[in-house]
Amino acid sequence: MTSSPSPSRRSARERLLETADRLFYAEGIHTVGIDRILEESGVAKGSLYYNFGGKDDLVRAYLLRQHSGWVAAITARTAQQTEPRAKILAVFDALIPIFASPTFVGCAFHHAAAEAHAGSTEDLAVKEFRTWLYELFAAPVEQGGYDNPQRLVAQLVQLFDGANMTAAADHDPHAAGHARAAAEVLLAAASPS
Repeated sequence: MTSSPSPSRRSARERLLETADRLFYAEGIHTVGIDRILEESGVAKGSLYYNFGGKDDLVRAYLLRQHSGWVAAITARTAQQTEPRAKILAVFDALIPIFASPTFVGCAFHHAAAEAHAGSTEDLAVKEFRTWLYELFAAPVEQGGYDNPQRLVAQLVQLFDGANMTAAADHDPHAAGHARAAAEVLLAAASPS
């Protein structure tokens, strides 16, 4: 097992991104200023502009990192399944360790959506994440031949969103299991005859 590089050995870009990731996620994108990120990362202002051009590009990199994290966590579970129903339920199984993390405070894209202005970096990243989320459910729903597929996909996305909100607001790591159980009911009701 390799150890993480010491703070002085990590690149300025990585230190900025790790600090932004931690602060934006915990406190909000618009709440956290560049000066705080620079101070906590120990990076000079010139390095921020060299690596990211400014806060907007740092926000874009943060949201891309968050998106990649969600994709990796969920794909690790869904890729193990071959049957459409199992793929759908695996999405909710993937949420269990995420919700159990002591640092979990909700979905970064729900947070970003609350702060976004139309056409902003946050808005565009949220739309990209939402497109991926709908496609995540749409493919196995289509493969499974479920009745009223558009409605079922919308319902599954709402379960995903609701589970995230419940886990964050109520500090309930069992929200994923509850959402999975509700998804099972929806899938049974929409199963082709």
